[in-house]
Formats: sequence, C-alpha cells, structure tokens
Amino acid sequence: MGLAVALAMILSFVESQVPALVAIPGVKMGLANIAVVFVLYKLGWKEAAMISLIRVFLVTLLFGNLGLIWYSAAGAVLSLAGMMLLKKTGLFSEIAVSVAGGVLHNMGQILVASLLLETDLLRYYLPILIVSGVVTGFVIGLLAGILVKRIRVEG
Repeated sequence: MGLAVALAMILSFVESQVPALVAIPGVKMGLANIAVVFVLYKLGWKEAAMISLIRVFLVTLLFGNLGLIWYSAAGAVLSLAGMMLLKKTGLFSEIAVSVAGGVLHNMGQILVASLLLETDLLRYYLPILIVSGVVTGFVIGLLAGILVKRIRVEG
C-alpha cells in the first residue's frame, strides 16, 4: 500500500512538471490513476479508495493549493465510485473502467466548481472534459491493464 501511495504521488509530481499536452485548462493525463486502477484490480476497492484519497490529500498539501482539494476530492470520489461499480460487475476491462473513471473525475470537478462558483455555465465546458476523460482514461487503463497482467501481488 505504501508503494502504491508513493507511486501515485511520484506520478502526480512528474505530471505537474511536464508541460500540458493541450492548452485547455483542467485537461491532464491523471497518471496517478495508474496506481489506483492497479490497486483496485489487485487488492480491492477499499485499498484503492485509501490510495486515491491519501494521494489527493498529500499531493494537494505538498504540491498544490489547499483551496483546490475540494475539486480533487470530488473528482476522486466520483471516479472511484464509478470504477468500483463497473469493476464489480466483472463485465468491463481495466480500460473501460478507467475511461469511466476519467469521465466521472471531470464531472465531479465541474459539479464542485459549479457549486462553489454558483454558476451552471460550466456545463458548457463538460463536453471538452468528457472527451479528454475518454482519451486519458483509455491511456491510463491500457497502462494499468498491462501492469495488472504482468505484476503479481502477494500478501
């Protein structure tokens, strides 16, 4: 578990140091979710929830702005809930689960932003974030799926 938190934090830090691939605010790869999806499949939903929430708190505390924790936490919680439900059905691959997580993460952030800024105009930004969630979720799911197949976890 400690290794998964450390990996998620390192991936978050690395991502924060790399210039954005697109100049659209809020669009990022979400590399730390490789660790979350891996843990979800290898250890279970409780462990994945712990990794995700600990990472959100520590990364926000160490590398971000504490005012942004609500956005990150809402995205993480909604994403994780959706991923847990889809994985539980046994019908979806790591890629599909990750895509759903990416889209739900963005929806959670837009919901919090709309509530905090007291405007519903942000809904017009949602299609862009949905597309980015699908693309980044696919890449993250592909990478996590490779790790799930290649790394054995014991204990």
